[in-house]
Amino acid sequence: MKEYEIVHEIFNECANNQMRDVFFEEAEVEDPESYVRARHKDKELHLEKTVQADGSVVIDIESAGLLQRYSFTEI
Repeated sequence: MKEYEIVHEIFNECANNQMRDVFFEEAEVEDPESYVRARHKDKELHLEKTVQADGSVVIDIESAGLLQRYSFTEI
C-alpha cells in the first residue's frame, strides 16, 4: 500500500458562487480508484481517472449531478 495526501473537492452548483468544499486527509490506499468507488458505493457515478506526469492521480466523478474531484499525491 502507498500513503497518499488526498484532496477531496466538491464543486458548488450555484452559478454565482465559485467557492467549493475542500477536505484534506492522509491515508494508506491500495488503489485510488477503488478508494473513491468505496466512498460512493451506494451511488451511481461517472468516473474519469487521470495520471499526472509527476505520478499523482486525479479522479473526477459526477454523482447525482454533483461534480467532485479526488487528488492523490504520494507522500
